[in-house]
Amino acid sequence: MQKYLLNKLFNLKNISIIVLILALLINLLLDFSFVTNRLGKDFREFAYQYVVPFKNIRNLEKKIEELENINKQNLEATIQIDEKNINDLEEKIKDLNKENIFISADKQTFVSAFNNLNNNLNKNLKKLEKNQITFNQIFKTMDPSELDMMFKEERKDLNYGYDGRFNIYDDNLSVKFYTPIGDTLLYGITNTTPGSGYLDIYEDNLILVSSIGIIGHSKKGLNKPKFGISLKQIQNNLNNFIDVEQFKKSRHFDDPKYSWLKGGWYSIKDVEIFDGDIYVSYTKEVKENCWNTSLLSGKMNYVYIHFTTLFTSEECVNEYNNIDDEYNAHQSGGRIINLNNETVLFSIGDFRSRYRAQKENSIFGKVLKFNKKNKDYEVISMGHRNPQGLFYNAESKFLLEAEHGPQGGDEINVIKLDNNTTQNFGWAISSYGEHYGGKNAPENKNKYKKYPLYKSHSEYGFIEPLKYFNPSIGISQIIGLNNENQYVVGSLKAHSLYFFEYSYNKNENNFNIIKQLDIGERIRDMIYYNDKLYLYLEDTASIAEVSFN
Repeated sequence: MQKYLLNKLFNLKNISIIVLILALLINLLLDFSFVTNRLGKDFREFAYQYVVPFKNIRNLEKKIEELENINKQNLEATIQIDEKNINDLEEKIKDLNKENIFISADKQTFVSAFNNLNNNLNKNLKKLEKNQITFNQIFKTMDPSELDMMFKEERKDLNYGYDGRFNIYDDNLSVKFYTPIGDTLLYGITNTTPGSGYLDIYEDNLILVSSIGIIGHSKKGLNKPKFGISLKQIQNNLNNFIDVEQFKKSRHFDDPKYSWLKGGWYSIKDVEIFDGDIYVSYTKEVKENCWNTSLLSGKMNYVYIHFTTLFTSEECVNEYNNIDDEYNAHQSGGRIINLNNETVLFSIGDFRSRYRAQKENSIFGKVLKFNKKNKDYEVISMGHRNPQGLFYNAESKFLLEAEHGPQGGDEINVIKLDNNTTQNFGWAISSYGEHYGGKNAPENKNKYKKYPLYKSHSEYGFIEPLKYFNPSIGISQIIGLNNENQYVVGSLKAHSLYFFEYSYNKNENNFNIIKQLDIGERIRDMIYYNDKLYLYLEDTASIAEVSFN
């Protein structure tokens, strides 16, 4: 019995050893992936669960480690992203701080520049900011003409840089724009800002006269290559004839009757240089609040020009006391044409004193022929409202005249210079326009009785216009081109050049508009030189050059 038990124990021991060896062998084999890949799914699960369960735990531990590593990597990536976002935010904050510094610097620069223009504003600056006074309200106490006058007194150059962004290319025409750099003319004839001016040529140099009397000449001839136009100021005595006192009277901020007015009624009206002399027209205050359009002349010089009165009159229109109880100094004319060394032609508007245009002994609403030697003058044409353009055709001896109508009815007229009688163009009896507001406006009832504006000129003994425009284009200067019978007229309201053909014939007028070119701004003045047109544009106080390709 004892022997049997010993044999049994021995057998159990052997079996245990064998099982242990098998388990160890299976454990070893399971460490090799090529073995586990060849074992069945059921056997692998059995072995991991019952034979070497610690192996399964190790795999789980590995997976846990792998997950922890993944989480750690994700956490590090998240931290890096957060750090990058924080750095980006810090950079943005730095940029904002820089911009804030720049803005502060710009503000300081502006304040400094503004103070240089007028030291008296220093005292009022805090008060202006506190009360939040608007830009237009500032102009109530400081007129743009004052800024231009400071510009004139400091004798600063007028600089215009080429700006290719606005170039125009249209068939056989191209337009280049030269816009102000630095100081800009601000006193405008119709605009609140910026300023108005007139152009001419002297010795290949561009001459500009602003509406307050700044005169500049180009430092380089117009025939030379240019990327800009720089004008050096010429000293002059125009302030002796029209000054800030008159310019300020242009702006009726406190008078409801003139609340629509934006710009300068009183100003320089034209410039022409002829045979070494310079001629300038302007609105003259003959006596307190009583005005006309007068003419000055002087010797052209690049250093200093001394002007004297060439033509004026004691007749004037009173701003507040006149027959029709209406007044508008924009209707002042002022165009100048020299025929020769002895004769100059000069246009004067009606200042809205309409009846004067039909009075032969009045200077208003007329084109005058003035003798520079004996100072006599004669009326060559009458019945004009506001003559804004004149061109003399020397070969055929006639004038083309462009004038503003009322509400519609801008005109181009032909004035014959070999005519011995005064030619009458009908204003304010005949016009293809209407009084502002039209026939149905109650305030116009008596106006139409006195000034009917008939829709015919010839039926009432007047000369018909060569061309009229309805609606108005705000017609301005008129120029003859090199090509025979070809002309161009500018416009303020329509912002355009109108190229037209006209064959002068004493018995028949042939007129044909061949092209309208939109410039995009009010064309105040223009000249023709070296086969190019030079325009003064008053919406931006710029100069444009039109080339014919």
